[in-house]
Amino acid sequence: MPEVRIDATSRTEFGKGAARRLRREAMIPAVVYSHGSDPVHVALPAHELTLALKTPNVLLELALPDGPQLALPKAIQRDPVKSSIEHVDLVSVKRGEKVTVEIPVQLDGKIAPGGLLEHIHDTLAVEAEATHLPEFVTASVEGLVIGDSVRASDVVLPAGAVLVSEPDMVVVHVLAPPTSSEAPAPEAEAGLLGEGEVPPVEAAPAADES
Repeated sequence: MPEVRIDATSRTEFGKGAARRLRREAMIPAVVYSHGSDPVHVALPAHELTLALKTPNVLLELALPDGPQLALPKAIQRDPVKSSIEHVDLVSVKRGEKVTVEIPVQLDGKIAPGGLLEHIHDTLAVEAEATHLPEFVTASVEGLVIGDSVRASDVVLPAGAVLVSEPDMVVVHVLAPPTSSEAPAPEAEAGLLGEGEVPPVEAAPAADES
């Protein structure tokens, strides 16, 4: 995965008021956490950061006053209405360092006619070198029939990546369509997909900045 360079500005004012002022200036407050070091509080340009975070587990090269620092997104806080980024937690990494991250699972192929595909887990936990994280992994569902499942151990990982999720964890499962008397309520259908459909993967919101 290529590195994305972003200019980072140190910040000394904290709290909701200071964060709002930064966002009005098209900057996003962020905290960089390091192993054995104090957190570093920075501000990042909103446009560049938003574009970068469209890639899961994007590797950022932060241009800090003390020199460049590699970092991965840890948690993203978004506005509940606008979905714009309000705050980001990052974790610093080094070249050659192994990290564990959640990798999105994309589905490939079509199941056999007559079944309903249930995507149970959208991500897999894998360990890989921080500068060689895969953007996603692909699970083949081609030809699966009712009752078939794809487990975590069935998903082929790229070279250098090691599965951390439980090998028997079910990623997708093919269900029999319900009869008219067994039809689920609308809210219960959210996890059921048509043949070959893939649900979107969204970043989970983080806790508000303290």
